[in-house]
Amino acid sequence: MSVWNEVVGQPEAVAALQGAVRDPAEMTHAWLFTGPPGSGRSVAAGAFAAALQCERGGCGRCHACTTALAGTHADVQVVTTEKLGIDIDVVRGLVQSAQRRPASGRWRVLLVEDADRMSERGANVLLKAVEEPPARTVWLLCAPSPEDLVATIRSRCRAVRLRVPAVEAVAQLLVRRDGVDPAMAAHAARAAQSHIGLARRLARDEGARIRRREVLRIALEVRGVGDAVLRAADLVDVAAEEATAATAERDAAERAALLRSLGAEGAATLPPAVRAQVGQLEKDQKARATRSRRDVLDRALVDLASLYRDVLVVQLGADVELVNAEARRDVERLAADTTPERTLRRLDAVRQARERIGANVNPLLAVEAMALELRP
Repeated sequence: MSVWNEVVGQPEAVAALQGAVRDPAEMTHAWLFTGPPGSGRSVAAGAFAAALQCERGGCGRCHACTTALAGTHADVQVVTTEKLGIDIDVVRGLVQSAQRRPASGRWRVLLVEDADRMSERGANVLLKAVEEPPARTVWLLCAPSPEDLVATIRSRCRAVRLRVPAVEAVAQLLVRRDGVDPAMAAHAARAAQSHIGLARRLARDEGARIRRREVLRIALEVRGVGDAVLRAADLVDVAAEEATAATAERDAAERAALLRSLGAEGAATLPPAVRAQVGQLEKDQKARATRSRRDVLDRALVDLASLYRDVLVVQLGADVELVNAEARRDVERLAADTTPERTLRRLDAVRQARERIGANVNPLLAVEAMALELRP
């Protein structure tokens, strides 16, 4: 048992982090964990936070390890956001927390997931704290790439670069940790392209596997303008429904808990002060729903791109495994019906759709433009 057991396929990164835990000369006050989605940035940072608090360097069994990993350690503060960005007020709160000495642990650890979602103003506030931290404070920032943070912050951090783990390593984790059947684990790990969280979901959720197959069928069903418009609308609607299903129960529970805490549960009319707090909650929930819809849609587009990637592999005769091996017949059919140049243009259309959605373009318009490029 060790805090590092969940950090899959990252031996170099784990070795560097373990060295810093053991040797004060290797330790620094700010770390930047980077890697593609699904590489385990937050998992690695969380394991490092636990190891820093552990007297045995991350045994995984002591009180320090278990509370740090569970998010209940008094000196480990984890910040994540379900909105489109991290509010500047959240960053200011972190900076204030950084000035306090550890209450009971060896370090005060501030772990910021999605640090790339900080606004420029938030990054400027954080910069001062990263430049001049107290002696026993350590910052752990997570982002897809170093370029996603302003240069002044990343230049003050020690980089920990993670890579996409091997499909076999992710499959083994699913078998060992979640008790997934080995064949299903291998299928899920390959379909998720080694994204650990998504692989777990695909392995355990039949609905998720069905929705993924429906996304892949877009490549076969878009034959004309009408098909493109209809399939684009279906894709956006499915993303919205999935996001709503994932958040509706939680939204209702949060509202009920807020009203109960304010003594207004069951009230026919809410006092002005209560209405203001409920309004703020609804605003936060709306922002969370927006991000959830975008994330679901982006994942669907990644799945679609994986199919065209397989088509290109077949067209070029490359000796690599298909991501969608179970759909080989469809892949070979598409490969025979078009050229590698056309496949590349389709891949580029999917990429542009993802970029446009990330830049706040209306999702339906972005997906419709993409679908039109998928026609024969």
